[in-house]
Amino acid sequence: MATAVAKQIRRYLDHLTVERGLSEHTVAAYRRDLARYGSFLMQRDVRSVRAVTDADVAAFVAGLSASTHHDGKPYRSSSVVRSLSAVRAFHRWMLAEGAADRDPTAGIVRPKLPRKLPRPLGVEETAALLEAPDATQPRGLRDRAILELLYGAGLRVSELVMLDVDDLDLEDAGVRVLGKGSKERDVPLGDFAVRELRSYLATARPSLATARSRSALFLNARGGRLTRQGVTDVLHAAARRAGIRRQLSPHVLRHSFATHLLEGGADVRVVQELLGHASVATTQVYTLVTKEHLLEVYATSHPRARRTRGPGERRGTGKRAG
Repeated sequence: MATAVAKQIRRYLDHLTVERGLSEHTVAAYRRDLARYGSFLMQRDVRSVRAVTDADVAAFVAGLSASTHHDGKPYRSSSVVRSLSAVRAFHRWMLAEGAADRDPTAGIVRPKLPRKLPRPLGVEETAALLEAPDATQPRGLRDRAILELLYGAGLRVSELVMLDVDDLDLEDAGVRVLGKGSKERDVPLGDFAVRELRSYLATARPSLATARSRSALFLNARGGRLTRQGVTDVLHAAARRAGIRRQLSPHVLRHSFATHLLEGGADVRVVQELLGHASVATTQVYTLVTKEHLLEVYATSHPRARRTRGPGERRGTGKRAG
């Protein structure tokens, strides 16, 4: 028989799906984390949210931090933080609903994460990637339109695959995007993206479309809506053709979009709106990337920034003169 905690978790997941409109992918992540939490509480014979103590939550976090995956690799700090965030959100909702008297996660300190800055592509690398697909083939035209839209509008891959043809307004060079939390935003499109989308819609999409295509913008070889994995495959194929050896994900083009805008002088709050970030703090990580690039250029270019040579060292070699 399901415990009260398990039933309350199901209620919360329904709330995320129906009332908050979170994506299936996001809700699935919450479900995994909260199922693990529910099992942990059951092992401790905690059967009601009202009975959960600070010590229970702290023990759950400590257990995750010390545990390993099936392959023996330890849980990453980011996985522990994500699980704690799901548990914290669940308890806050229980408190707001009147199903709990207090929030047992309030005093739990979030594990520190090492700062991991995004690694954007360079401008020339990006151009080579976008031009890699074969524009003489229908799928090549589709792939160019996909890459131009990911980079030109800074879309998440989940946003891109859910686009319908009617979401485009090529006359006014814009696209209407349904982002996280079902929030809509209008994003402008550049000339390159508009051109590639026009070519795709005029030539490639009609050759891919079938009765099952309906209004989906990007189609796979069978005429169905292209999936996230399908977009990743498009990116990997383009990277191989462009000679880019590093591992890429569709999100790299979103990173590159933001970084290149800031390097070009865009205001961080404008970039925040374009990306659909709820908080400007999320966008500010890209300002750190551009500062890092600035310091690197300064260190290698300015004569007073270079490492001081020792006595007798030759200029530019770091070795002593023989």
